[in-house]
Amino acid sequence: MAPSFEDGNSVFEFVVRRGNGVKGLVDSGLSKVPEAYVQPPKERIDKENAVKHGLPPIDLSKLDGFGPDHDEVADQIVKAAETLGFFQVVNHGVPLHLLESLKDTAHYFFSLPPQRKAVYRSDVSPSPLVKYGSSFMPEKEKALEWKDYILMQYTNDDEALQHWPQEIKGVLLEYLRSSIGMVKKLLQVLLGNFGIKPDDPMIDVLIGKKMLSMNFYPACPNPDLTVGVGRHSDMGTLTVLLQDGIGGLYVKMEQDMDYGKKGDWIEIPPTPNALVINVGDMLQILSNGKYKSAEHRVRTTSTSSRVSIPIFTMPKETTKIVPLSQVVKKDGTALYREFVLIDYMKNFFGNAHEGKKSLDFAKINLT
Repeated sequence: MAPSFEDGNSVFEFVVRRGNGVKGLVDSGLSKVPEAYVQPPKERIDKENAVKHGLPPIDLSKLDGFGPDHDEVADQIVKAAETLGFFQVVNHGVPLHLLESLKDTAHYFFSLPPQRKAVYRSDVSPSPLVKYGSSFMPEKEKALEWKDYILMQYTNDDEALQHWPQEIKGVLLEYLRSSIGMVKKLLQVLLGNFGIKPDDPMIDVLIGKKMLSMNFYPACPNPDLTVGVGRHSDMGTLTVLLQDGIGGLYVKMEQDMDYGKKGDWIEIPPTPNALVINVGDMLQILSNGKYKSAEHRVRTTSTSSRVSIPIFTMPKETTKIVPLSQVVKKDGTALYREFVLIDYMKNFFGNAHEGKKSLDFAKINLT
């Protein structure tokens, strides 16, 4: 017989404090979603009326060399960053066998006994580089997110090998190593659009810090009432995301496009062998709003559990962030103030997900 989860306190105690996670909730024999996970109607995802993103993935192999193919792909990348803030890429240089191994490893890790994962709860983790948890900010959320995760900060290979969980560290390090070249290429294109040279040290500064996460969304008895992740934008520079074949990723349109209207939510369907790239807040700020950090969220499903594995790239905490001077000169005014990244991070990680409200921290009020 499943334990009773009639009130939010018992759910919080079981899932968060004891580290059982949402998976422990499901494994207990749950037949309906506890009230603590029921989202307000306006936050629920309307799967039936969502637009499907039908644009083909961008072929990054065409960025090698020069000529019309290179320029065409560069234009596709810039246009995607200026409009939706999300795009998919193929021929990205990350081995395809590694993508499959990552998904298998994520499923394996979250199938481990709760006590193995719970040792990395933030209040007891043996390392500040590793955190296991459920939902984004459970202490401050009106309704919890239907997600478990393990989050790793990358400093160097030696510390990762020493502190990251034994079951996942090897495949995650390989994922990071094989992805960074692609991220640099994308930034060379996106910053090149503003006249910044490919060998400018700024590119390395913008990805000076990396975090990786394995996310697990257990099958949900009432997916229409819940969200896997609530509305938010990523705070960093660029995010690389591996999603599995189940899908559930939705992005909000910031302007009218051929395939939808401003304010519509569109589904990013999984594409075989592709990685998803999305623009983060730092790139929106640096570009003075030219590039759009994408507001996105994740739906749950009743049929099977879903995994996703993002790499978050961002500057180091002590970096000063300010819109690029050449862009501000052209625009005539800066839309964002100068700040140190650690202050933005404290604000971002100190609040529940609420769309792109995190950007208000840096916005200059021009009215």
